[in-house]
Amino acid sequence: MDTTQTSLPADHNERMNRALLSLDGLSVGDGFGECFFASAQTIERRLELRDPPRPRWLVTDDTIMALSIVRCLKRHGFIDQDELASAFADEYTQNPNRGYGGMARQILNAIGEGFSWKEASRRAFGGQGSCGNGGAMRSAPIGAYFADDIDRLIYEAKSSAEITHAHPDGKTGAVAVALSAAWMAQPNQDLTDQSYDLIQFVLDHMPRTETYHELLKALEVPFETEPSTAARILGNGTRVLSSDTVPCCLWCSARHPKSYTDALWATVSGLGDRDTTCAIVGGIVALSAGRESIPHEWLAAREPIHL
Repeated sequence: MDTTQTSLPADHNERMNRALLSLDGLSVGDGFGECFFASAQTIERRLELRDPPRPRWLVTDDTIMALSIVRCLKRHGFIDQDELASAFADEYTQNPNRGYGGMARQILNAIGEGFSWKEASRRAFGGQGSCGNGGAMRSAPIGAYFADDIDRLIYEAKSSAEITHAHPDGKTGAVAVALSAAWMAQPNQDLTDQSYDLIQFVLDHMPRTETYHELLKALEVPFETEPSTAARILGNGTRVLSSDTVPCCLWCSARHPKSYTDALWATVSGLGDRDTTCAIVGGIVALSAGRESIPHEWLAAREPIHL
């Protein structure tokens, strides 16, 4: 697909408004989830009382990388892989203590030292490439921006993930989350409080790698199930794989499409890779629940981020 366009789309501002809403949902979710790496007693009390953590909520690499994606979309209207790879590496160099995983550190260090991102990404894990959840954690704004063009969305989501996740399933995770965001962003979407339609839509359009087969299981988990139990069935990101992260995130999103806060409380109760799972769900559900669904106090608690 040729992305060497010379001008931004006519509806670029509208697309960016959706992407920025998704970024806010993602970043607040990221900071919220990061606060739940605490003592068992603190976590239990917060979950029982639904007592939000006290400010300030620091964001992780999930937000920093998503921010680079949104900046790229703002500038070009598509994912310029070389520019995005440089942005990822620059942000990592400026602040490497944002929770980057070990393989991400290796890849971003190599890019910063002048190696091609293609070489750095593809040599990961003995040449297989990473199938982790890092591509998924940052892709919701892509789905928001390309919500009206599914083929383009799939291409751009894969492009964004490939810089650090060359394995097909690493790219599939990014596609699945972007598709979820696009579905939630559709105008006049007939959303019920709980619906498997979101999950089915994603299954109908995503590549059939391992994450696809794990997501199929989400159709069999009743929404009456406690989210912590659903996380044990579908995965909570403990293995930091796309297939172990994306299915439960989409199930939580489908369970609470109209309530940003309910979606995040459900997600964080599954524990695991809780900053990433909350970032994914936050970036998706903000698009269906609306900007007003993100509490002002939560936005104020999140550390400032600047486009």
